[in-house]
Amino acid sequence: MLDRLKATGKAIRRELRVYQLVLKDRRTPWLARLLLGLAVGYALSPLDLIPDFLPVLGYLDDLVLVPALVLLAVKPVPREVMEDCRLEAKRV
Repeated sequence: MLDRLKATGKAIRRELRVYQLVLKDRRTPWLARLLLGLAVGYALSPLDLIPDFLPVLGYLDDLVLVPALVLLAVKPVPREVMEDCRLEAKRV
């Protein structure tokens, strides 16, 4: 179980690196940059739509909104950009 948890953590870190590279790439459309920026900003912001002190519901908005913004942001990114960024993230 610990190995699976470590592998998941490694995959998440790699994906975050991919998104960081996508943001830096000049071929990335402005809409994707905006949505990825909103996802990161919302995840790091102390302000939430539903306050975190409410049991279950407080974290539910984070678990739904951030991945939804990331999925919407990745759609307009050209396939070549995503492939290049994934290759670059694997090298590091």
